[in-house]
Amino acid sequence: MDESSDALALLIFSLHGARYGVEAHVVREILWLPELAPLAEAPEYIVGMFNFRGAIVPVMDLDRRFGHRPQRYCLTDMVIVLEQAGAGKRPVKLGRSADAVAGAPPAPSLLGVIVNEVQDVRSIATEALAAAPVYGRAGETGTRFASRVAKVDAEIMPLLDHALLVRPAEFIKESSADTGWAGHRPFCPEATPEERAIWRERARNLLRPIDDQDVAGLIPLAVVGLSGEYFGVDLQVVREFADLQKVTPIPCCPEHIIGNMNLRGDIVTLVDIRRALQMPIVSAHKTTQVMVVHLDNLLVGVPVDAVFDVLYLRPSDITTVPAAVQSESKAYLKGTAPYGGKMLSLLDLSKILASPDLVVHEEV
Repeated sequence: MDESSDALALLIFSLHGARYGVEAHVVREILWLPELAPLAEAPEYIVGMFNFRGAIVPVMDLDRRFGHRPQRYCLTDMVIVLEQAGAGKRPVKLGRSADAVAGAPPAPSLLGVIVNEVQDVRSIATEALAAAPVYGRAGETGTRFASRVAKVDAEIMPLLDHALLVRPAEFIKESSADTGWAGHRPFCPEATPEERAIWRERARNLLRPIDDQDVAGLIPLAVVGLSGEYFGVDLQVVREFADLQKVTPIPCCPEHIIGNMNLRGDIVTLVDIRRALQMPIVSAHKTTQVMVVHLDNLLVGVPVDAVFDVLYLRPSDITTVPAAVQSESKAYLKGTAPYGGKMLSLLDLSKILASPDLVVHEEV
């Protein structure tokens, strides 16, 4: 990323297909959405709070803040934790919770915002920024939440001003109104028991402070679902998670080679790893997530049913693969660990993607 003084670093995220930017220097951390506790006497767009290693973080639903109809929360939703006015500036952390600076005091003012997907950190030249249009609404002299827009590639993207998201006077006015408080609503009442257990586990993980010694010994894992089972993947080889986009089939390929997907200019081949794990291959659907894996010079998309969590295991938490596991798939597992009341199998993706069961042999 370009660090020149005439450029601005933006964190780019999406909400229901629309992309937005926020200045990266105000981003404290990026987390998977945890279970939120009720926050009494808050305006309706503040939907709860969580304990972030001793700091209480209120969380904003951007749909509600923008005046849109609220949407159901998903396990793949994320929370961007922003430092508000007066908080010290720190670099954006895409490694999530275990990358926190050890021993650092809680920020004096934090705000979490719920988004669907965090996509990238981009450096934007200042000449690519422009003032947001003023719509001429009665009594308004400026924009509500976006003071500028950024021209990113061929797209014009609103740049949210975090200071405008929460206005103290507006907060007091809405809290005083008899319109119903977020504190009266349970968090995602329509959630399944599995979703609720995972959100609760994430909230518990955020309670624990992390010091230098702990961070050095922890193993970062992404927890994904395949055919009803939990699998852990080394987070260091995962470039990002993305929604399944339009897939272009590749002629004369076996069924586990699903096709190619264009991911912001990168052509990513989608490979279903269930075959190597002795699991039945299933058709992808619109809710399928793609885990984009970068191994050496190989960029591959691995479709998964869901992305549940990012967690950090101690080596002592990992046990050997049970003898009952089929010998064919056992070679592709590094071990197991408990998670959400079930067993989490740790995948060795480098071995899986080099598996004879997945390699396509071309006949000359």
